[in-house]
Amino acid sequence: METAFTKWQGCGNDFVLIDDRACRIVDPAALSVRMCDRHYGIGADGLILVLPSESADFRMRIFNGDGSEAEMCGNGIRCFARLVYDRGWTDKTAFTVETGAGILRPSLLLDDGQVRAVRVDMGEPILEAEEIPVTGFGRERIVNRPLTVLGQTYGATCVSMGNPHCVVFVEDLASLDLCRLGPAFERHAWFPRRVNTEFVTVLDRTHLRMRVWERGAGVTLACGTGACATLVAAVLNQKAERQADIELDGGVLHVEWAEDNHVYMTGAAEMVFQGQWIG
Repeated sequence: METAFTKWQGCGNDFVLIDDRACRIVDPAALSVRMCDRHYGIGADGLILVLPSESADFRMRIFNGDGSEAEMCGNGIRCFARLVYDRGWTDKTAFTVETGAGILRPSLLLDDGQVRAVRVDMGEPILEAEEIPVTGFGRERIVNRPLTVLGQTYGATCVSMGNPHCVVFVEDLASLDLCRLGPAFERHAWFPRRVNTEFVTVLDRTHLRMRVWERGAGVTLACGTGACATLVAAVLNQKAERQADIELDGGVLHVEWAEDNHVYMTGAAEMVFQGQWIG
């Protein structure tokens, strides 16, 4: 059976999106592995399904390239929001999306009727260790706690944006071996559900440089929830203001941790191509 798809990217974080409101896909995890393969498939960091929802305007599910399901994806939800608007599945410029991390609210920013960027209310950051989850700390906050990985100790700050993140501030990003460090952080005993890890250099109080290892996907050019977690971690460590530009390998996201305790992320989302999957 042929399946229509579109390929999208947000700051280089790329996804295959499928309208599955008829709920025809029986095994989306296996489909994600095949579609996301960069040699034998379409090539992507993840597969995103557009689904009906009883509690929001739409429902979004995302599967990583290894077939594991993630709770949410910041770059992915911007692509999702633009797809459903561009295709005319909604005429709202602000709407609700049910995710594994709860109901989120993207807003489309227009210029002369064209989508310029997408701003997403990412909700409140979760800072209590057992809720992130991080084992062994109860409801404490994990802010600049020593974490030993591959024989070296790092200062770790842990945040959940609906999915778990470990943020590490470093002086020199260029010298880091992400492909060696990333898997060790991801599967460290602290993190029972594995973890996304952001390595961050503070350029100034409103400009941070971040690289990321995503659980289930590896090194990616960007991570929206990771950018949000990075700003929260930087504020908790008194390294940044509550609004900053987060420079990723694939582009820049603007993130604000507002006075209402919600984190707002703004960035672009672009369609790359569309086609029919016959695999």
